[in-house]
Amino acid sequence: MTHQGAWRGHRFWWAGALLACLLLWLAGGGPLLALLLKGREQESGIWLDPYLRHLIFFTLTQASLSTLLSIGFAIPAARAINRRHFPGKHLLIRLLSLSQVLPVIIALFGIIAVHGQQGWLPTLLRLMGYNPDAYIYGLSGILLAHLFFNLPLATRYLLTTQQQIPAEQWRLATQLGLPSMAIWRYIEWPAMKKQILPVATLIFMLCFSSFTTVMALGGGPNATTLEVAIYQAVRFDFELDTAASLAICHLLLSGAVLLLHHQQHSHTQAGGKIAPTCQPPGPRGKLSLLMDTGAVSLLCLIYLPPLFAILQGGLQPSLPDALRQPQLWLSLFCSLKIALSAATLATFLSLLLLFSSRHLRIRLKAPHWATLIESHGSLILLVPTSVLSTGLFILLIPYADIFAWGFYLVIVLNSIAALPYTLRLLSPALHSTAQEYDKLADSLGLRGFARWRLLEWPKARPAIAQAAALAAIFSLGDLGAVAMFGSQDMQTLPWLLFQQLGSYQISQAAVTALILLLLCLGLFTLIEKGLGGKP
Repeated sequence: MTHQGAWRGHRFWWAGALLACLLLWLAGGGPLLALLLKGREQESGIWLDPYLRHLIFFTLTQASLSTLLSIGFAIPAARAINRRHFPGKHLLIRLLSLSQVLPVIIALFGIIAVHGQQGWLPTLLRLMGYNPDAYIYGLSGILLAHLFFNLPLATRYLLTTQQQIPAEQWRLATQLGLPSMAIWRYIEWPAMKKQILPVATLIFMLCFSSFTTVMALGGGPNATTLEVAIYQAVRFDFELDTAASLAICHLLLSGAVLLLHHQQHSHTQAGGKIAPTCQPPGPRGKLSLLMDTGAVSLLCLIYLPPLFAILQGGLQPSLPDALRQPQLWLSLFCSLKIALSAATLATFLSLLLLFSSRHLRIRLKAPHWATLIESHGSLILLVPTSVLSTGLFILLIPYADIFAWGFYLVIVLNSIAALPYTLRLLSPALHSTAQEYDKLADSLGLRGFARWRLLEWPKARPAIAQAAALAAIFSLGDLGAVAMFGSQDMQTLPWLLFQQLGSYQISQAAVTALILLLLCLGLFTLIEKGLGGKP
């Protein structure tokens, strides 16, 4: 096939990106414009309101403390795991990844089951003669929950960094007989410090936009973040002007945090091959052994009991009665429909963006334009779900019954929230396929659907399955969009679980949490294996 013929086969390369970008601009640009216009109507005095200053202060304080605690505990935990052998080490490393895909509301049930007033730990302390306060609510509870989610994340990042230290450095340290402090100063710290700040900014960004955790464990006047205050202003007070101003403030702060994270991440991109590693020399002193044991034990005490509580709580004698509740199954089917729809939409939009961006990157040699197109899928990183939901609410409330359209709005919001992750999973597969088979496809005259069916789909199928499965899990665990647009006619499992926890229906909440966990695992496996095909 001639070059001109090949070019004609790709003459509509721009159509997919145009369609996807238009949809994203309608879903994102419209709400942002509505926020700006509504925020202008608000009296300028709100920006001097002491309550707003308190909200900003508490939001930044809880995120900062959560970040410091997570990094501070992760450094000794990562060192201990890297240089010690102990039973269950590899299982623990695998379990650390679970915190990033486990729905937040399920983990919160496990945390409340362990640390709540009737939880395992307070009950044990009372048996020992102590009467602990209700530390699970307020700032202490928020910090504890953030530690559960972010300590494993930071530990995994820093552990990977240590495992990438060249084997020659470990062998040299062993030959020289360097003590533990010297190894930390000359080998571990130079490698680890390059990743600490990027990981810290990532954790800060996650804690800054934490909605479900603060809703469940905070939410009071003294423990409210900007995201929760926006939700309360819309759903409880119906003060749309105030909500718009708070959303604009949140948007500005999250943009600054995202910019900082991007700068730190860009400065730490590693190149070249990772050097082979060997087992680092384990310190022989009793003090080092005690410190390593304490670090791993603290990690396990924070992370593992809530996981066990989820399984133990759901397997109780009242399980058959709870399974006969119609509301449980209505919520399950509603969650399932939203998750599958959001996963399909997120995957479809990702493919549209990537088909066009790879043409620009590979055929037209225009990487900057390709990056610009792909960046549309990262809109949610700059505009958090709470801000986008508030803008949609303000935009549509004068013209439509917002709650009648809640089902479709939740699907759109969940798909946009999953886009950065689906793009990241699909991009390598689609780009590598194009680089390998572009010339072959042109020589055979394959174009359009035939090219996709014969060349693209077999190679990209596993990545598409992983992306769809991850998007479905994210949607299954969502609470923010459902809290904004949900109603009695549209109730999901996370919202049902949140209501049960709020009304102290712990036995019913345990069953709901177990069902949601099994649904997440089952749906992820079904999509990944069914859609992905045989390896």
